[in-house]
Amino acid sequence: MTPRFNWRAALAFVHDACMTAVAWTAMYWLRFNLDLREPFVGDMWSTLAWILPLQATIFLSLGLYRGLWRFASLPDLQRIMLAAGLGAILIPLVLVMLKLQTAVPRSVLFFYPIVLIFLMAGSRFVYRIWKEHRLYSPLAALGEPVLVIGAGEAGARLTNEMARSRQWRVVGLLDDDPTKHGRQLRNVSVLGPIADLPLWTKRYGVRKVIIALPSANHAVRRRVAELCAGVDVEALTVPAYDELISGRLPLTMLRNVELDDLLGRDPVVLDNAGIAEWLGNRVVMVTGAGGSIGAELCRQIARFRPARLVLFDISEAALYEIRTALLDTFPQLGMIAIVGDVKHAALVEQTLSREKPDAIFHAAAYKHVPLMEETNAWQAVLNNAYGTWVIASAAVAAKVEKFVLVSTDKAVNPTSVMGASKRVAEQVCQALQDAGTQFVIVRFGNVFGSAGSVIPRFAEQIARGGPVTVTHPDITRFFMSLSEATQLLLQAGLQGKGGEILALDMGEPVRIVDLARDMIRLYGADPDRIAVVFTGLRPGEKLYEEPLASEEATKPTTHPKLRIAQARAANRDAVRQMVAWCERDRVADDGEVRARMQAWIPEYAPPAGASIKPIPVDGASEPVAVPLRAPRRR
Repeated sequence: MTPRFNWRAALAFVHDACMTAVAWTAMYWLRFNLDLREPFVGDMWSTLAWILPLQATIFLSLGLYRGLWRFASLPDLQRIMLAAGLGAILIPLVLVMLKLQTAVPRSVLFFYPIVLIFLMAGSRFVYRIWKEHRLYSPLAALGEPVLVIGAGEAGARLTNEMARSRQWRVVGLLDDDPTKHGRQLRNVSVLGPIADLPLWTKRYGVRKVIIALPSANHAVRRRVAELCAGVDVEALTVPAYDELISGRLPLTMLRNVELDDLLGRDPVVLDNAGIAEWLGNRVVMVTGAGGSIGAELCRQIARFRPARLVLFDISEAALYEIRTALLDTFPQLGMIAIVGDVKHAALVEQTLSREKPDAIFHAAAYKHVPLMEETNAWQAVLNNAYGTWVIASAAVAAKVEKFVLVSTDKAVNPTSVMGASKRVAEQVCQALQDAGTQFVIVRFGNVFGSAGSVIPRFAEQIARGGPVTVTHPDITRFFMSLSEATQLLLQAGLQGKGGEILALDMGEPVRIVDLARDMIRLYGADPDRIAVVFTGLRPGEKLYEEPLASEEATKPTTHPKLRIAQARAANRDAVRQMVAWCERDRVADDGEVRARMQAWIPEYAPPAGASIKPIPVDGASEPVAVPLRAPRRR
């Protein structure tokens, strides 16, 4: 293709050539006090005849014409200084090498590059100032007034970017550093501490406040959000520090302050090099890939460029959605999407035999406690416990290197069928540990943004004007963000050597009633008008969750947010009986399921009043060999 003529670059080149001539001739005239006579007039013109092409060659070689004048900045000034400096060095050398019979005053040689820098750089910066004033100054008064919280690097950059915005007008910055008070960033004053936010929002009529503290802890964000809620203004924030560093999001990609900004935790530090070595150019499989945790896990794994990512999920719609999202974000990613059930042994075996995964993350599970507690208890065990058995035993047969089970804190001293079924799933992995595959079990609590989370429920209730329903005034849960949970899953998978139960550090528990009230304020609703109503604990629901069983000791790992549980040995008889029981062609009722869970999980304590039936004597307890024979193909 023929390159298009760039008339702007050509015009800039002609300008610089003219400035070269002006600087050279001006220095001659100034040297002789504007009384320039022969023979110096002839010397001036004769030397200019070869200085112009020399200086022009230097300009072109240094790439002075790749940028736009309206964005002239320090790198442009550096290139201009380099070009003028090279010219100042080469001109005397040329005079000596060519043995030219001309007399060039030393003052001309000394001051020429200084004048040239002034003319070239000055023209560019004057043009930029004029252009920005013409474009933005008439619109500055029309932008919506905003306050920026944080007068650090992010605040300065944001203020600079917003000076070009037609939407925003920064009227001031707030920062708790007293040394910054009274100073200015791009003609915008640092008005005072963050605590003065109500005063300045009222004075300037501000309706939006931008938190420009990408690396601030959540206590600061929470304080700002509460101040904003107190004066009925909207709080926005810039992307997190890791998103800015990675280049995934620009600083000006503002968003509303969200709940995990207020209740979240410190950023996760990952062994990126270790994870990249483990997963990079390897085949990785994720079950439950269409679920909230599975989908985020796929996104995190894709960053490490696996040779192929195998997505396995029973939901066609969810699988299509995550597959499309991954293709948009990672177009070079090798990927295969399989619609299937983890309980379907023939399909699971065929998939593992064909794809030969090096690592499997098993996130497929039924996890809704009340839904699984009544009527669906049999499905909870069949999917969570037997489904884990099917894919785990297939992983052993396929010689998969590492199998990571996504477990839950509800498996600790379970009171629900769902929690008990996940504890059986853990025992399945413990029982198969010696068969060649490394089985790593990871427990964590509730996740912001996951399907079935209380957060969307509260949001819907607030949007309707209330009331917001909470089961109990003292109920607490552990929370972490979706990205933190999945990142720690990868870290746990890397560190696990097989057989361990790794518990994620969930921090301090959060009272759900406090969470509800925070959301009411965060959504700009009136806490006095939206009531919080207590409805009572639901079937199988605990008042408090436990990160580790009371009988289990823990020891630290090299990562501060991971601890190893010294768990009880697997009950292999319980695993054998579970497999035989699930492979019979009949459905057990809730009472029988609870009875089985009590027999297999001694720490399981069903809620008072729950139906429990005696275990029928029907051969279901006959032993089955472990490691597993192939599951029944159905």
